[in-house]
Amino acid sequence: MNNYTECHHKFDPCYYSTRLISKLVFINQTVTAKDQVDLIEIQKAIFYAREYHGEQKRESGEPYYSHPLEVAYMIADYATADNKQYFKTYLFVSAILHDTIEDTTLTEDMIQKVFGKAVANQVACLTRIKVHGKITSEELVNSLVIQGNKEVLMIKMFDRLHNVQTIKSKSPEKIKKIINETIRVFLFLSVYLDMPQIRNILIKFCYTHLDKKQHVFSLTDQRSVFVTDNYQLPSLKPQNDASLTSNLY
Repeated sequence: MNNYTECHHKFDPCYYSTRLISKLVFINQTVTAKDQVDLIEIQKAIFYAREYHGEQKRESGEPYYSHPLEVAYMIADYATADNKQYFKTYLFVSAILHDTIEDTTLTEDMIQKVFGKAVANQVACLTRIKVHGKITSEELVNSLVIQGNKEVLMIKMFDRLHNVQTIKSKSPEKIKKIINETIRVFLFLSVYLDMPQIRNILIKFCYTHLDKKQHVFSLTDQRSVFVTDNYQLPSLKPQNDASLTSNLY
């Protein structure tokens, strides 16, 4: 890896990085100087995510790095809704890098050298590949709940939220598996983290995609909450949206 300051100019601005940085700039203007996030550090994390995820693609055909940037955007969006305790530089950096150890050649030691121990620990906690092998998302969530690691669980929650939001590009078998796991694990997690709006959104998506013959319990009684749910998820648009410009890179 070359030095960030020497090679960041290689990358063209994209929709995802532009939107995330614009959101963070806006929030920075609404908080005191001591509570502002370090935009340079977050830009550096974006650079590393794009560099290491490289040509990896999502099943939708979009660049894989768009996913962690969307997760970071959701956290920023959530932080503006009276959840300023989550408006922290290291949380955004961890969200942006959350899949790098699991899916790229970036290591925990490399992350620690560049971004510090706190970020490296959080990204390692979010990695399902452990010393004894790969664990399930359910096992990961259970472990983090036992540890009481709510910041990392919050990142994992938005990771799942974005995956559910973009689920249509997956196979029917994968959709069924994700929806079943979301109902079993992440609805509980939304209650544990006291995220009622996120819970309502998950219920809406799960109800849309679940097998109605298999699940005949109280989800059908929750439909009334959808009408009053005003929390808007970020919408996906093509990369390098022509209407957006940025000097980020």
